[in-house]
Parts: sequence; structure tokens; C-alpha cells
Amino acid sequence: MAGWPLQRLWRRWLRPRTSFVGSTVSEYAWLPRAADPAQLPGQWRAQLGRERPLLIVKDIPQHSPLLDATDNAWAHMFLQACERSGYVLLRGQALAWVPIDFASTDEYLARLSRGRRRNIRRKLRSRADLQIEAVPTGAAFADPALRAHCYALYLQVYAQSEVHFDLLSEAFFDALLTDADAGGLVFTYRHQGRLIGWNLCYVHDGRLLDKYIGLHYPDAREHNLYALSWMHNLDYACRHGLRAYVAGWTDPEVKAQLGASFTYTWHAVYLRNPLLRIALRRLRPLFEADDVGLADTDADLAQ
Repeated sequence: MAGWPLQRLWRRWLRPRTSFVGSTVSEYAWLPRAADPAQLPGQWRAQLGRERPLLIVKDIPQHSPLLDATDNAWAHMFLQACERSGYVLLRGQALAWVPIDFASTDEYLARLSRGRRRNIRRKLRSRADLQIEAVPTGAAFADPALRAHCYALYLQVYAQSEVHFDLLSEAFFDALLTDADAGGLVFTYRHQGRLIGWNLCYVHDGRLLDKYIGLHYPDAREHNLYALSWMHNLDYACRHGLRAYVAGWTDPEVKAQLGASFTYTWHAVYLRNPLLRIALRRLRPLFEADDVGLADTDADLAQ
């Protein structure tokens, strides 16, 4: 676009000033539960919608199996109020998760189709060539060179991904990896002593939350680290008596092949310009994300 005619004049229209409610580091938006969900969207529209032409509330849960009935009811009332206040609701991405209702990973694999089971077992053979450790965040990551290497592997994943969230900074990962009080657990994967992959997870409320990953290519593909780390995380959750493994938003097709279930969110978008609101409603399918394992979300919202 940089070379297009008059791009300096029209480019700013493609980058409107935007107010965001939500977080790229949490599964769901952190909404104030003490507030009235029937009134909050209108209040934000009056305040934030007046300050900027675009307001986005991201990752609002929809009948989530990861939340209790009270939180789900609050979110449902909030979504209904968003519609009444003129927000356009867009379906968000698929959040992958696995209920830990099996006694071992062998039992988990037995539930998959024969083809999927054979494929995963074949990939798991590479485990014999790797050294896998569970390293708590904190003192083990005091070495700046180690943290820099971890960040370089994160950047490799970011560079090859088709879907991009925020490009997180090296300082952000430095803070996470050196925080001994947050309960972070880094699964490291080494081949002949060299770190070729890592996966930062947290145990929270009886669940293993898979947050960030770094991989070295092509080694990660040669050693099937994606499938291997998936099964390793399931094994950890199973052995430690956890209720669920929450595997994040990316690569839903691959995670479906690995046996994941999915739960969806909504994004509520308010455009100050009424003509743009009409246009967004008509073009809504173009902006919506994954439909892997998708239930009838529109019908659910109406209930």
C-alpha cells in the first residue's frame, strides 16, 4: 500500500482510533462482575464510543464449559445488552480444551479414530531422542542468554503463523520467565542438549492453561514437537489430577485432529458511524473466525 496513489490521505481511514476492552493474555475478557451486565454496554457506548470511532469488547464467553453457571449467565445478559445497545456481534476464534476424564494418555488415544491414533503414536516415537523437563519459572531463567534464546524461538513461531495476535516483547517474556511467584511451568524440549522448544503453562483452578510456546524450525517439525507437547501436557494434567487442559486459540484444525473440544466467544463491536454499523452487519461473515466444531452460536445467543 505504501506505493499507492494518495495513500497518505486515505491510509488513516483504515486505522481508526479504537478503544479495546479485553486482553490478549487471557482466555476471556476480564469484565467487572460487580457491574450490572444489562447496563454496562450502554455505559461504555456513551463514554468510550464518544471518545473514539471504534469500540471493541473482545472474547466474551458463550455458554463456556470452563465457567460456572453464574459467570455464563452474566456473560449472556451482557451479550444481549450489547445487541440492544447497537453493537455488532462477531463470532470469535475457537478456544481448544480437553476435559481430563481419562486415567491415562493411552485411554485418551483409544477414544480417537484408528487413523488419528496411529498418526499420533508414530509421532510420539521421537520422544526417545529428546530430553523433556518441567522447569518452574524463576531462578532457572536468571541467565539473560537463555531468556533471549527462548524469545528467539517464540519469534520463529510468530513468523510462521498465519494468524497473529500481539507481537509480545522480549521484556514481557523476561518478566514471565523470571517470576517465581506466578506458578509458571515451562516444559523444555532439548535435542542433544540444545533447546529446540519450550511451552509455558500455568495451573489455575484445577486446569492446565497453555499460554505460550517457542519452537526452533525445522527441528520442531522433524521431532514432531507440536503433537509431542500436546500429549505431554495431557499426561501432566492427568498425573496431577487436573480437570482440564486449556490449549489456546491457534491452529484449531490441528488441535481437532489431536482430539480437542472447542468453545467459542463473541466480540462486540460498536462503530460510531451508523452507516458503517450497517455495512459491518452485512459483511459480518467476512470478519468471523474459525468454524471448527462450531455449534449453532446464533441460536444459542437467542436463547
